[in-house]
Amino acid sequence: MTIHNHPGKDRIDAVRAFNRFYTRQLGLLDEGLLKSPFSLTEARVLYELAHRDGLVASDLVRDLGLDPGYVSRLLKKFEERGLVGREASETDARRASIALTPAGREAFAPLNQDSHDQVRALLDRLAPAEQERLVNAMRTVQDLLGDRPEAKVPYILRPLQVGDIGWITHRQGLIYAQDYGWDETYEALVAEILGEFVKNFVPQWERSWIAEREGEVVGSVFVMRKSPKVAKLRLLYVEPSARGLGIGRRLVDECIAFARAKGYRTLTLWTNDILGSARRIYQAAGFKLVEEERHHSFGKDLVGQTWNLEL
Repeated sequence: MTIHNHPGKDRIDAVRAFNRFYTRQLGLLDEGLLKSPFSLTEARVLYELAHRDGLVASDLVRDLGLDPGYVSRLLKKFEERGLVGREASETDARRASIALTPAGREAFAPLNQDSHDQVRALLDRLAPAEQERLVNAMRTVQDLLGDRPEAKVPYILRPLQVGDIGWITHRQGLIYAQDYGWDETYEALVAEILGEFVKNFVPQWERSWIAEREGEVVGSVFVMRKSPKVAKLRLLYVEPSARGLGIGRRLVDECIAFARAKGYRTLTLWTNDILGSARRIYQAAGFKLVEEERHHSFGKDLVGQTWNLEL
């Protein structure tokens, strides 16, 4: 169960500060956007009309989150200036599609070019690596605040690379602290396990799988050799942003297939009973609970569980 906490005043203030900074950077508070005669909203409507065919007023209301009355007045203003025209829909005479006139496209062209040049000048101040960092941060904002896409974004599974150990340790420490209140001793345990994995890695008998989606690590799992007949599945995790895509089950399936191919008789794992999503994946894959024991770890009273899958 994920624990949701209301954001504190410091986080709210940080978001508001970012909004003030960003609007100032792009000049969004100016009377006319990019020294043009158009406001920000007017420019956005022109952009939509320039890049999409067959739009009707209700599309602008829905997609831009605008008031219907405001959209109606704005389009009437554009019509009076000769920037847009209307044409009755072939399938529904009550719906009129809206399009830019040649004069409208002529008016939009310098605004579009100035916007392009403004962003290019903004990025030119940064080194290529900093540009990539900025763009990735903006994508993160869109991913977190935008509507979730219905289509599942593909992901890849790859072996461990330089940088993964520190990142996985960092993310697991944060996620388990946020979701379950675990303290820093869990992060220390992850660092210890992964450090031993790298130092004692035996490619013939051990393997790692890193799930990567849109260039970011979104999950991982490891198979480590416990004995000639027993392999251990360790440190399965999936980022909250990537849950529901089947990544956790896929990672477990890869562990099972690898263990069988290497001739192990048993694949074992240790978890805690509060990790419900992970336990459901293990049960669905055929693991059986063989042992439970209460313990105090990571600052919490927990129930540890050992699950085995006979191969």
